[in-house]
Parts: sequence; structure tokens; C-alpha cells
Amino acid sequence: MSYRLLIVEDTPELLEAMNVFFREEGKGLWEIVTSSDGNDALDKVRSMEFDLMILDIMLPGASGFDICRAVRKKGDCPVIFLTALGAETEIMRGYETGCDDYVVKPFSIRHLYAKSLALLKRAKGNSGPETLSCGAIMLNSHTMTVTVNGKEADIKSKEYFLLLYLLENKNAVLSRQRILDRVWGDNLDVNDRIVDITISRLRTCLGDASKQIKTVIGRGYKITEA
Repeated sequence: MSYRLLIVEDTPELLEAMNVFFREEGKGLWEIVTSSDGNDALDKVRSMEFDLMILDIMLPGASGFDICRAVRKKGDCPVIFLTALGAETEIMRGYETGCDDYVVKPFSIRHLYAKSLALLKRAKGNSGPETLSCGAIMLNSHTMTVTVNGKEADIKSKEYFLLLYLLENKNAVLSRQRILDRVWGDNLDVNDRIVDITISRLRTCLGDASKQIKTVIGRGYKITEA
């Protein structure tokens, strides 16, 4: 089985290097689609389905932020930003826009590949119990859907995995660092502020059940039945 990957990068040499590495390393795992123009990438996002995207931010035409917003309107395909914009404000903007990971240039293509594979496995994996529930919330790990009082919630990939981790540890207080380690893995470009932002987005997704996620001052977060 192959997975469709979109790589958007306006430096021809880098685009080709990533294309070649992913093809050779994946040995048939990836069906790779490339673009060097933001507007062209937007057209591809709107007309095709992808399993993973790697997006430069500064592009001719639409920016990577514009593309990511279009992706999030359509679904929860994992998105990695690959950019020279390394300031904390830009990184936080990336996560607020909806990316799943943020890699700052210069970078190791092998490291990028490892991150891509981890995101893909996380998005497609179905380990553990098929359903987890707590109060009004039910998560189905097979279909990767969340319902609140029987009604499906509109939830994106990062919020989904955060909720999954909370449900796996129902009633236990999880520190921001533990959440970072589990949900963001070895991403060194984030800090615990992104946990608070993602918790806020998750609460919005859960609507009336948002009160089930408790803030434990000075310690972290937990999910309870009510």
C-alpha cells in the first residue's frame, strides 16, 4: 500500500533532494506529488486527497499558511511546515494555523523523513482499544472519530491525539511535558505553550463536554466523567 505525499517547496534543488530521498527510502511506500508554487499547491489540495503534506511557508502565490488553512477546512491530513522562519512567534503561528509539526531550515532530510513516518503511523495506526469513553465523550480509534452525546464532533488530528492520550489516562493528571512527549514526540521546536493552545482548541471542539477537561493549576490537565 502506498500513501500520497504532497511536497511544496520553491527551491528546485531541495524539492528534488526530498523527492529522491523519500522515494528511495520508502521503496514504494510513497506516491509523491510535488509543487513549487503556492497557487498550484492549493489547486492540488482542493482536487486531490493526501495522506501527508510537507509545506514550505514562503512561496510564490499562496503561502504555506494559506495552504494549511485550506487543508484544515477539508480534513485532518497531517501537515509539516518546512521553513526558514524560525522565530518563536512564527512557530506558534504555524501551530495555531493547524500544522502537526514544524521543521526549521537548515535541516536533515533523514530527520524529516523520520518525522514524516511517525506522523503517518500515528495518523493511520489503530492500536489499543477500539473505543474509549468518558462522560459524554466517546472516541473510536478505528474510525478516528469523536462523538459528544452521540453527535460527531469536528476534530482535527492534533486535538484527536491529545484527547486520545487524556482518555487513555482518565482521571490522571498529565503534566504539559508528558503531553508534549507523547503527542509531539521528539519535536524540539515546541514548548508547553502549544499544549495550552491545543487544549483550548480541543475544548472548543467538544462543546458542552469541554468542562470534562480540567486544568490542574501548576500540574497540568486531566479528563473526568463530569
